[in-house]
Amino acid sequence: MVTALYLAHLNPVTNAHVEIIRDLAGRADRVKVMPVVFMDGETELNSRSFPFSFGTRKRMLRATLGDGIEVTDDYAFVSPFKRYMPPLLSRKSWSLRRSILRGVDGDYFAYTGDKAEGLMLRLYRLHPMVGKRRPLSAASVKDRLYGAACGGPDSWEDDVSPEVAGIIRGEWGTVQRFADAPDNTIRVAGMKFPRDGW
Repeated sequence: MVTALYLAHLNPVTNAHVEIIRDLAGRADRVKVMPVVFMDGETELNSRSFPFSFGTRKRMLRATLGDGIEVTDDYAFVSPFKRYMPPLLSRKSWSLRRSILRGVDGDYFAYTGDKAEGLMLRLYRLHPMVGKRRPLSAASVKDRLYGAACGGPDSWEDDVSPEVAGIIRGEWGTVQRFADAPDNTIRVAGMKFPRDGW
């Protein structure tokens, strides 16, 4: 059995993410999708960069792709996040790898569209498959969401499935809450983390 691992923000789930996951389903017997989660104790930390909760992102994935994929919170960072640094040297970063591989038997590979991320996945022995980066990004969809929340056009709906659009409309209060919020994140070793919990 071959398992495809997809570690990503998926915040929100875009048409590009759906294409990638469908492609992975054609290459592997099992697809394990892991939207990244940042936790402070029992509380998930959300911000302008990470507005939608794990539960909401899981609903987005299920609404679009059904039960043909496994969606887990095994890609979770628990505060203080600095314990995961420096990568490769921190014991906590290796415990994250064990969590990512929980329940994975047989062969596996981890998908990424980023060459630098592919190098990190290789160093962590996650057998990367580096694909072609899609032009559509969740960041660009978020920017349009926030623009729409501030009175701009609703062009964001073109880049998500109708099911995801419905979930986002149901969570419009979350979009409005973060539309004018500062980007309360820090970038360390090429990855963004919520400043709260660092």
